[in-house]
Amino acid sequence: MAYINLLPWREAARKEQQKQYLTVLTATAVMSFLLMFLVNIAYNARIDGQTQRNRYLENEIKVLDQRIAEIRTLNDTKKNLQQRMSLIEQLQGSRNLGTQIMDAIAKSVPAGVYLTQLEKKGTALLLIGKSESNNRLSNLLREAEESELLSSPLLEFIEAGKDNTSLLSNFKMHLKVEGYEAVQGADAAVTPAKGGAK
Repeated sequence: MAYINLLPWREAARKEQQKQYLTVLTATAVMSFLLMFLVNIAYNARIDGQTQRNRYLENEIKVLDQRIAEIRTLNDTKKNLQQRMSLIEQLQGSRNLGTQIMDAIAKSVPAGVYLTQLEKKGTALLLIGKSESNNRLSNLLREAEESELLSSPLLEFIEAGKDNTSLLSNFKMHLKVEGYEAVQGADAAVTPAKGGAK
């Protein structure tokens, strides 16, 4: 006798296909989830590594900034010390300037010329005195021009003595001191250096 299958095979086949489809879909979803999870872990690891490198670089930059600040401070201190040393050298070289000025004036003033007043303001000298003759004043001007320390002699006036019996004429002369600008600058710069020392 022939075998006849009376069971609903088409419905069973459809259920089998649905079951396989759901299995494949579930496996695909799980694989996708695992793949995304692994990719996420990899990227998080790379981000963490880059963050650590950034922190390391930031710390090193801070250290270098501190060293640069220290170097700048040292450079400023070095400049201040060099300025003070140069000022000390200038003052050391010019400590006898007053004596040298008096010596140069004494050598420049000829016989017959008498100084009654000597004033010094910065690099300028003012000579007030009496002279027996104009020739002697000319000698004084010539000697001042030839002096290494004195320069730019300028005779402001010559006037005869107010007394008729006096043979001396009054004069007023201006001179400049050569090489005094450095000393004057040193005097001006010493005050801030003292203030900085406090």
